[in-house]
Amino acid sequence: MDKFKNKYRVSSTRLQSWDYRNNGAYFITICTANRKHLFGEIVKKLPSNLPTMQLNEIGKLAEKYWMEIPEHFPFVELGNFVIMPNHTHGILIIDKQIIDKQIETLQCNVSTGDKNIGAKNEQMAKISPKPGSISTIIRSYKSVVSKNARKIDPYFGWQSRFHDHIIRNNISFNNIQNYITNNPLMWNEDKFYK
Repeated sequence: MDKFKNKYRVSSTRLQSWDYRNNGAYFITICTANRKHLFGEIVKKLPSNLPTMQLNEIGKLAEKYWMEIPEHFPFVELGNFVIMPNHTHGILIIDKQIIDKQIETLQCNVSTGDKNIGAKNEQMAKISPKPGSISTIIRSYKSVVSKNARKIDPYFGWQSRFHDHIIRNNISFNNIQNYITNNPLMWNEDKFYK
């Protein structure tokens, strides 16, 4: 573990040799705090009797705000996405060639003249998610879902981290797309089931 300000902090799970602002496809999994079932439930739906995710109000918010990601990050396209009772799976495709400039800015690095604050801002810039990165996109998504979900359930929360996988080829992309689509069918076998 690394130390920051003499306190241990958990090392990043991100691939250190990769810039998460790069064009590419990313498979994202985000879990609720303690994997609590907060988004709805898997039910068997007629006439097929196949397991299907039935979203509750918080689940509908999570879906709505995921679908709105490209409105706030115009360089992002969405692949398949599913909400499960206690987690979400989705593919984010970054393609910065589709826009001329980024809309978002990170403003933690503003100088106020105080040399201690400048050093603090520099350190924050090193550890903060970079504009246009997967971390920034997920942080924004989790934030807006949390803000609105807590109007329904004041104890709503996410796990502090998320899982990502850089999709490196078409075979992997298609396998992950199918995994996401079929996730409700496999719920009883899912590692997040209990």
